[in-house]
Amino acid sequence: MENYLALIITAMLSLGAGAVVMWVVINNLQKTKANSIIKEAEEKAEVMKKDRLLEAKEKFLQLKSEHDKEVSQRNQQILKEENKLKQMENTLKQKIESSQRKDSELDSVKQSLEKQMTVVAQKKEEAEKMLNNQVKQLEKIAGLTAEDAKKQLVETLTEEARSEALSRIKDITDEARLTAVKEAKKIVLGTIQRTAAEQAIENSVSVFNIESDELKGRIIGREGRNIRALEAATGIEFIVDDTPEAIILSCFDPIRREIARLALHRLVTDGRIHPARIEEVVSKTKKQIEEEIVEIGERTCIDLQIHGLHPELIRMVGRMRYRSSYGQNLLQHSREVANLCATMAAELGLNVKLAKRAGLLHDIGKVPDDDAETPHALLGMKLAEKYKENWEVVNAIGAHHDEIEMKTMLAPIIQACDAISGSRPGARREDSENYMKRLKNLENIALSYNGVEKAFAIQAGRELRVMVESEKVSDEQADLMSIDLSQRIQKEMTYPGQIKITVIREKRSVNFAK
Repeated sequence: MENYLALIITAMLSLGAGAVVMWVVINNLQKTKANSIIKEAEEKAEVMKKDRLLEAKEKFLQLKSEHDKEVSQRNQQILKEENKLKQMENTLKQKIESSQRKDSELDSVKQSLEKQMTVVAQKKEEAEKMLNNQVKQLEKIAGLTAEDAKKQLVETLTEEARSEALSRIKDITDEARLTAVKEAKKIVLGTIQRTAAEQAIENSVSVFNIESDELKGRIIGREGRNIRALEAATGIEFIVDDTPEAIILSCFDPIRREIARLALHRLVTDGRIHPARIEEVVSKTKKQIEEEIVEIGERTCIDLQIHGLHPELIRMVGRMRYRSSYGQNLLQHSREVANLCATMAAELGLNVKLAKRAGLLHDIGKVPDDDAETPHALLGMKLAEKYKENWEVVNAIGAHHDEIEMKTMLAPIIQACDAISGSRPGARREDSENYMKRLKNLENIALSYNGVEKAFAIQAGRELRVMVESEKVSDEQADLMSIDLSQRIQKEMTYPGQIKITVIREKRSVNFAK
């Protein structure tokens, strides 16, 4: 601005007096224009001020109306609450008045009852006095006191009741005994007649048929290597004699015999018979037998309609197929007991499913090879309890040979059906069972030594072959083991004839050319 004025002054000085007049005119114009602008601004400010005042008044009026509404609503709510409180107060007053009326009525009733009680007590005293007078008169007439008369009457009635009760108890007991015996015989006979049973005595030998006697030489192998490898891998005795087109497999353990039979069948079918191939085929056959055992257990449960059995118990049921009890096949015996129990439980109105389950599992303790010192009933009870079987089934398994107390009705049924199945003519053969136990004990003695890998009782228990690990047992220790085994068997076992103990220590080096 100052620069601008300086320029104007400079121009005026250069132009002279005319320019001064011109500058004065311009200055006046600018002042009038500025005054008009200021007036317009003031007028606009005034208008805006009025507008703002009007808006503020409208807002104030609006807020005031809203506040008045809220105040009126709150006043109405307060009036309602006051009315409610007045109503509640009125009802409470009415209740208090009614309770006071009831209290006054109860007081009047209580007073009347007390008066009646006093009257009753007076009458009771009078009646007792009259009764005492009458009793004294009767005592004088009878010559006995009231207590003595009571005692005589009670004694007489007691003796009569006792004699009558004894006679009735005797009659009822005799009748119940006769009826129970008849009913029990009827149930047992009906159960036996309705259950078809197969009687199969287990043998300790199997016969393997071959197409020609030329195969015998291949099975024996050069210098007997193949047959020794078969016996070492399977633990059974292969008898190759003059019997035409047949090889006898001898062993007390049916599982070993079945493994040997299937392995020999595979080897003969394949045609490759040498020690390495023999070990491979025997290993595969063992796995196949384990699968078949599980399948047999599952099929047995399906046939008997038993569901929800633990997989380990199913496997043990399958292993029963290769066990025998006094020569009787254990699985057939257990199936028979299960069917007998189901029939008997149905006749007695008990749980048929639990009875069948307990019948199938009652001899499950005979399957495990370990813990031979525990009775099979108690071992089976522990296994059933371990795999979460019903407590009635557990008790029935443990009590079927009276090792524990019978706590359910299933236990005597299992015991009776076990006896029925085992006592059929020709069902069992005790010599076979004792023979198998003796051979099993013979093997267990050998397996108790450190470093023993396998132990097989062969030749009907006349020879014990013990295979030791070459890394753990030296040749000298093997000699000492055979001597120690022979002395221990002499002390701990009873057996006919003599037993040959053969300890085999083999050093095997295997490698692969790739």
